[in-house]
Amino acid sequence: MTDKPMEFRFRVRYAECDAQQVVFNARYADYVDITINEYIRALFGDYRDMLKQGMDMQVVSMTLNWSAPAHFDDVLCGRVTVKHLGNTSFTLEVQFVRYPDDTPIARAEVTYVLVDPETLGKKPLPDDLRDRMQTAGRGTVISHAGE
Repeated sequence: MTDKPMEFRFRVRYAECDAQQVVFNARYADYVDITINEYIRALFGDYRDMLKQGMDMQVVSMTLNWSAPAHFDDVLCGRVTVKHLGNTSFTLEVQFVRYPDDTPIARAEVTYVLVDPETLGKKPLPDDLRDRMQTAGRGTVISHAGE
């Protein structure tokens, strides 16, 4: 097993940049979402498989911090790590770096609560899910960047 986190690469599109010619800050929430969706694929197969297992998740908190700007046509890497596993909630960290030089761009921490998809009531994280979350996607690179 590798210590490297799952990595999702994607290319910044022109429409994601603002008048200052950098990625508009609100786009990073989208970047977090698509990166976490790739983590969910590594964990469950895909989102529908998670629902079939009687689980869904809802964001309860997101914190974003920026280190440097990203620009049109940059390739960014979102690296996902598990920061905390609670009873019904968990926190994931996504570190965004520029590819291939690893310049830090931004960091997000997102806390989710696990819920029943039918009732939307909280449910405890099953032990097998806790174990899989620590290893899901480790060392995997998923690229949509075409680099």
